[in-house]
Amino acid sequence: MKRIAILTGGGDAPGLNAVLRAVVRTAIGEYDCEVLGIRQGYEGLLNDDGVIPLEWRTVSGILHQGGTILGAANRGNPFARKVERDGETVIEDVSDEIVAAIKALELDALLVAGGDGTLRIARELYDKGVPVIGIPKTIDNDVGGTERTFGFDTAVSIATEAIDRLHTTAESHHRVMILELMGRDAGFITLHAGMSGGADVILIPEIPFYFEAICNKVQARRDRGRNASIIVVSEGAHPHGEQQVFSRAGDEVYTARLGGIGFAVGKFIESVCKAESRVTVLGHIQRGGTPTAYDRWLATRFGAGAVRLAAQERYGHMMALQCGAIVDTPLAEALAEPKVVNINSDAVVTARGMGIAFGDEVSTTK
Repeated sequence: MKRIAILTGGGDAPGLNAVLRAVVRTAIGEYDCEVLGIRQGYEGLLNDDGVIPLEWRTVSGILHQGGTILGAANRGNPFARKVERDGETVIEDVSDEIVAAIKALELDALLVAGGDGTLRIARELYDKGVPVIGIPKTIDNDVGGTERTFGFDTAVSIATEAIDRLHTTAESHHRVMILELMGRDAGFITLHAGMSGGADVILIPEIPFYFEAICNKVQARRDRGRNASIIVVSEGAHPHGEQQVFSRAGDEVYTARLGGIGFAVGKFIESVCKAESRVTVLGHIQRGGTPTAYDRWLATRFGAGAVRLAAQERYGHMMALQCGAIVDTPLAEALAEPKVVNINSDAVVTARGMGIAFGDEVSTTK
């Protein structure tokens, strides 16, 4: 193994720099292998300045930094790239150009750190003959085949701290505080943070809710003298029988942007429940800042493991955490089915048993 490259695609996540550091140090220190960095995801392979050398000193001091020194891009799908041609916007498949660029670099392996979308592109490139190794990252923790993705622990910690802070102001003003968190189709962040932060209501995409059930929970607390309530809602949560709420429409290239369900909940609580509410959208704060020790630890193990996997020529596979061990699994299997919250899991059962409402309780809608 003489030369490998790594790119970071999709949205940024705490721990990406830890991956880059581990890849470079392992490749150079253990295999005397050259490492290249691809800037701005797959787009870097099409740009003149998109490929840079990564050396020991390049990754010095970045372990604790959030984001990625290579940059990330969640709009760079080479199989559906939006370009301007003769004054018109057209969609082109430039994957052959990507494959040619990779071959020109004479890579022994391309390491791809990304979430579901980025790894699906990696899988398609593998089908075209590219020696790909996947490294799963996403704050949503929704990549199959692995128990955890790095970035998730940091996002949960930040969200939990936000809930802690909302408790004090909610109790001071006797308000219902609503915190909208990220989570397109998987409610892991909201479930974990909601339980850890002592939320009264948790709304996740996997469990459609009734507005009336939320109102009844808030009223039940008020009847017991608890005039403050905390509601944590995933951006992908939706009322029973209705669609998710979007702040921006999508198209054949760009995914529609979720956002606004927290305000819908707040409006109902004020108009129907007659309780004063405030809505906080945590947004990209969940992605930023210093990664937790756990995310650094997991990202480092994934990065080093990916280099070892490349040395073994186990292309088309992805790093994974299973039963505490770092293993690899075929990309095809990992991406076969999105990972979502099991509504019958111990976590959900535990939350219900402790009186946390998910808004689906039939008895509360009567």
